[in-house]
Amino acid sequence: MKTTNYLNKTRLLTAALLLSGVSVLSAHATPKPKFIKEGKWRGEFTVSESKVPFNFELKGKDAEHAVFTLINGSRRDNFHVKSIGTDSVYIKMNTYDAALVAKIEDDGSLSGEYRSLVPGFRGNSLPFTAEYGKTYRFVEPGKDVAPKADLTGKWEIKTYSKEAVPASIALLKQKGNKLTGVVMTVVGDTRELEGTVQGDEFALSGFTGPSPFIIKGKINADGSISGEEGFGIYKNLKFDAAKKAEVELPDPYKLTFLKEGYKKLDFSFPGIDGKQVSLSDAKYKGKVVIVEIIGTWCPNCTDQTVFLSPWFNKNHQRGVEAIALGFEQKDSLEYAKYTLGKLKEKYEINYDIAFGGLADKKLVSQKLPALNKFIAFPTTIIIDRKGDVREIYTGYTGTVTGKYHEDYEKKFNKLLDELIAEPAPETAAVVEPAAHQGN
Repeated sequence: MKTTNYLNKTRLLTAALLLSGVSVLSAHATPKPKFIKEGKWRGEFTVSESKVPFNFELKGKDAEHAVFTLINGSRRDNFHVKSIGTDSVYIKMNTYDAALVAKIEDDGSLSGEYRSLVPGFRGNSLPFTAEYGKTYRFVEPGKDVAPKADLTGKWEIKTYSKEAVPASIALLKQKGNKLTGVVMTVVGDTRELEGTVQGDEFALSGFTGPSPFIIKGKINADGSISGEEGFGIYKNLKFDAAKKAEVELPDPYKLTFLKEGYKKLDFSFPGIDGKQVSLSDAKYKGKVVIVEIIGTWCPNCTDQTVFLSPWFNKNHQRGVEAIALGFEQKDSLEYAKYTLGKLKEKYEINYDIAFGGLADKKLVSQKLPALNKFIAFPTTIIIDRKGDVREIYTGYTGTVTGKYHEDYEKKFNKLLDELIAEPAPETAAVVEPAAHQGN
């Protein structure tokens, strides 16, 4: 009996030791997942042979709670983080079909790439690395060189290219070595840029989710500047610029207009909810209608949506409708339902969203033949209660442009107030929704 008890105890002890060993081996076989360290970081993209710096901050100790924030001067853009395996992360650039994919190295640094997610464009990528705890952008603390000029002011830019390039203006602010600003064109702006002036050299960069942007150049003896603009995975252009307080871009209200003989716009495109969207639909009769030509790949279109969506939610019941007409990077309704659906969800869009086709300016002109030409994503077309086009605004002027954006907002509101106050035609069908009729 005693021998039997001893054998049973021995077997139990052996089993316990074996299980303990398995647990130890399992612990070694499955290491604890790594995650990005909380705090501020400095990253660098490699574009051709040059480096494009960017700054970001990570808050949250795991993917479930983390917020990844890109920093550009006073601008902040937030993104969610997903863990991949035990040592990598995936950061989708919100509504832009691109992502940062990175490995967390043993020393805690990041190495990876900015990757296009558009089907057929997946070869487009930019490698990057990032280091924790570094908050500078171009120049390490203590290594600044006294600037030889103050670049604060408005600059007229002349860009050199074999293809036609829109006129552009830079609005710059300098405080000591720190330089911030924006480049404006008739098709939109670069969003806020951040950089430095060192001696007779300057540099600005920006990364807000779409492909990164950089400007680098020299201050010439006569006070002018010369340099190169880099558009991430797209192209580089050389430029000269001179400070000129009175310079202005062409009037964005006079660039796109209806051809002679046209008063109205007409189209019919598939909505992302499966229904066809047309200005002849009953819901638009007798209403003021805002038609916004956009693309989810276009940062200025996103900025315009950030303005229009809450404006529409506030003013819809006054007799206003809106349509976002999206032209995407792939000519596929299914793909557009995904990309435009993400836009709708993130920015709480309660107006109709339709798919126009591939993001190509010539194609837009063909599909909207009443327009003299199509110049820019976004383009805003405002239609009165009679169905007549009253105004077309080319491009978008973001908040970083200061007075330019304020003027845009004032004129937009003034015009919409006037059109809303006009009586609806007696023949117009009255369709009053119980709630938003948008998608």
